[in-house]
Amino acid sequence: MAAWVSEVKQGVNRVVDNICRLSPDLFAESCQHILNYLQGQTGGVDSAKISDRFQRAGVILDHEAQQNIIRFLLLTFRSAGKSNLSGDDLVSKLEEGSNKWPKASLQVVHRLWSEHGALVHAQQETQDMLSIGQLVDIQWKLGLAVSSDTCRSLNSPFVSLLLKIAEPSGQISQRSFEMTIPQFQNFHKQVKEMAAVMETV
Repeated sequence: MAAWVSEVKQGVNRVVDNICRLSPDLFAESCQHILNYLQGQTGGVDSAKISDRFQRAGVILDHEAQQNIIRFLLLTFRSAGKSNLSGDDLVSKLEEGSNKWPKASLQVVHRLWSEHGALVHAQQETQDMLSIGQLVDIQWKLGLAVSSDTCRSLNSPFVSLLLKIAEPSGQISQRSFEMTIPQFQNFHKQVKEMAAVMETV
């Protein structure tokens, strides 16, 4: 157990060492990007955009180091949101995790968390209550089943749907299913009814 704790502390220190290479403004911009996602203002964290911003600022970090910073900030802000920490409490937790934090970075975290922490907490409570994904994409195709192991001559049309869903965790999952034509027509009718109701809201 002690070896595991030591390894985790070393990992945190490596991430903090890399955060030290970011100017306070660049660190604040990265934190803001992640906080926007955690508040539900964006569909995800665009790590390519963050990476590009690092490069334009002259900060050279390998891909793994950049991903570790993003994951660390996501986990830190997500955990602080679930625990409803104040800015002071969050800074204290960060200082407990590593003694390498520069004062300027901790001030950035304190300022941004004091401004956005309550919104992150509210968004997480809502997500926990709902715990549903968000539809990202839908693809369909029309097919014709010509035979099966129980029937030689089916000649039965069907619709195949593939849904891409952004899960609350941020992962994209795919769900696929098939419907007969009457099932699809019923589905279509229900979607039209939903659209009509949404237009009245």
